[in-house]
Amino acid sequence: MARRCEICGKGPRTGNRISHAHNVTRRVWNVNLHRVRAIVNRGHARLVVCASCIRSGRVTKA
Repeated sequence: MARRCEICGKGPRTGNRISHAHNVTRRVWNVNLHRVRAIVNRGHARLVVCASCIRSGRVTKA
């Protein structure tokens, strides 16, 4: 399963982890995804959506 929201397309973001000694390594911020049973085209479907789409009402739960 790709870590991507099926509604808005939000995916993982990358950046740097910087220690106190200013050592720089790569890191990833993953998306807060949930598997939700939602109403799609007058039917039910399982979608993988981010928490911000659920909170904003872009997904109607079944």
